[in-house]
Amino acid sequence: MLTLLILIIVLAFVFDFINGFHDAANSIATIVSTKVLTPFQAVVWAAFFNFAAYFISKYIFKEFGIGNTVAKWVHPEFITLQVILAGIVAAIIWNLITWWFGIPSSSSHTLMGGFIGAALANAKGFSLAGVAVINYAKVVPTFLFIFLAPLIGMFIAFFITIGIVHLCKRSNPYKAENWFKRLQLVSSAAFSIGHGGNDAQKVMGIIGAAMIYYEGTKGHHMDFNTFANQYSWVPFTSFFCIGLGTMSGGWKIVKTMGTKITKVTPLEGVAAETAGAITLFLTEHFKIPVSTTHTITGSIIGVGATKRLSAVRWGVTINLLWAWIITIPISALMAASIFYLLKFII
Repeated sequence: MLTLLILIIVLAFVFDFINGFHDAANSIATIVSTKVLTPFQAVVWAAFFNFAAYFISKYIFKEFGIGNTVAKWVHPEFITLQVILAGIVAAIIWNLITWWFGIPSSSSHTLMGGFIGAALANAKGFSLAGVAVINYAKVVPTFLFIFLAPLIGMFIAFFITIGIVHLCKRSNPYKAENWFKRLQLVSSAAFSIGHGGNDAQKVMGIIGAAMIYYEGTKGHHMDFNTFANQYSWVPFTSFFCIGLGTMSGGWKIVKTMGTKITKVTPLEGVAAETAGAITLFLTEHFKIPVSTTHTITGSIIGVGATKRLSAVRWGVTINLLWAWIITIPISALMAASIFYLLKFII
């Protein structure tokens, strides 16, 4: 059993690393497309603030609330190490597939689909009896924010853009653009902090669920906060791995996010990243895991909509929506299949 736990921890950090390069585009797409930083400079910038989010979560928020939510997506009696392993493997496979094809899907919802799908399989299938597996108090807010996070980001970005344009309408265009290029460094840093604080904790939650189960088999009962304090290397390493992943980049998705949804100027980049950061900080405060992909996509759409609705390439956006919709069921089915396979192997 210890070997299985170690395998889960290793694969969880692998998923964290993949999440970093899969979602690197979220925090650097606009800053690269506006040529404020080169791609290399941008990934170093984003990676630094992804890791800096560890200290903000630990010493300012003083808890890892999103990790606690993720660990409780499934009721404890349905969690086993095989369930968690199947969920992680499915999440890694789907993340790599979507990265390969340049589809900015949600790592968060990939993980949720995998975790729940494997747990349902463990509860003898997708039946009415299996419904009790899901902790709806934790899952429903996460599911709703598939739709709410991009909408919130879109509306905040829309009004920030309108406000900035109104305030700067008499400014010298050249000077204003140079100022917004500088401000993009701040807004992208803020969004990278939000990304690290949100996504690194998801891996913490999965590892926490595994370690709490393992300790329970030895008669030691602990809650998530006790786990985070007792095994302090887990949160530290989670944030470190996502920073390393961001350093490796994700250029295919950068291209989609930075150029294909709508053309973005430095002013609009500041508005989109600021709106995305505000959304992520709010959801971390309320301990709701959200997709940074969904959030920044909604923010970019909100920026584009201030010019005219036709400025948003809705064909690309609709394809993104389909990717978001299918992520959870596909991940769940993959995880269920992997769980049944593991039952024969382990």
